[in-house]
Amino acid sequence: MPLSLPRKSLGFGLAAVARPGYITLGRDRDLGENRSVETLRARTHALLDTAYASGVRYFDAARSYGRAEEFLAGWLAARPEIDDVTVGSKWGYTYTAGWSTDAEKHEVKDHTLATYERQRAETDALLGDRLDLYQIHSVTPDSPALTDKDLHARLAEAAADGVTVGFSTSGPAQADAIRAALAVTVDGAPLFRTVQSTYNALETSAGPALAEAHDAGLSVIVKEGMANGRLAAPHAPDALRAVAEETGLGCDAVALALVLRQPWADVVLSGAATVAQLGSNLAAATAVLDDDQAARLAALAEDPRAYWERRGQLPWH
Repeated sequence: MPLSLPRKSLGFGLAAVARPGYITLGRDRDLGENRSVETLRARTHALLDTAYASGVRYFDAARSYGRAEEFLAGWLAARPEIDDVTVGSKWGYTYTAGWSTDAEKHEVKDHTLATYERQRAETDALLGDRLDLYQIHSVTPDSPALTDKDLHARLAEAAADGVTVGFSTSGPAQADAIRAALAVTVDGAPLFRTVQSTYNALETSAGPALAEAHDAGLSVIVKEGMANGRLAAPHAPDALRAVAEETGLGCDAVALALVLRQPWADVVLSGAATVAQLGSNLAAATAVLDDDQAARLAALAEDPRAYWERRGQLPWH
């Protein structure tokens, strides 16, 4: 069956709440000191409850997001009546922090077929037939996942069995990675049906390639619309603050509304860590920005290499 993703909607991603350490600014304040497995499980379930009650129907996890798949699977199992959500996860990074915030490495990247086989089995053990979308995590132009024919064959088998195959991107060359992935075929048919990329007021370089992907029939999911907290109120640039004041919305809602305004954006992820943040994020779905406001926000875009260099320097809180 084709993937059912609601168009022009907000989804919820578990990257910031299913592990004790992440790079979002303000996370110390948001999560506090108690980050036990059970505490973060309860927080994640409360966020999922709120998101679902508010109409969110896409939920996004990954093998490297700590216990994201476990938390999401437990939430789904406790609510068997919920059968109208789309569940996505990712493979290609292994979580290595051991539930610590000060690990030397929090995740290790490997896009080989062996890693796919191992992580697919791990994902299946948790999510089973609730998995709708499986994405290669953070593809870059040099990723072997773009050229490994054996891997492509296995992914095509997964697609034939009903799991939609997609990819996510990161880094300053996202556009190149997207275009390379669009060219990947198996038996003459395109392999990938979704793309998930970073796009926000500060990092817009993937926009033209995402438009091409959308025109080619891929569903487009946008991550990091808040630039890992750099567009939240305590850190927001003046232009964003001004538009937020004009609209009566939070800086976060304006930042996400700007992404939703893009004609190629199907689902824009909220990465909220608190129920209050999620409620504020969700206001983006009905926000209206005029052309002047959008133009002023567009002027915030940074050079992609500078943006990703700064992102790489963010501490794991």
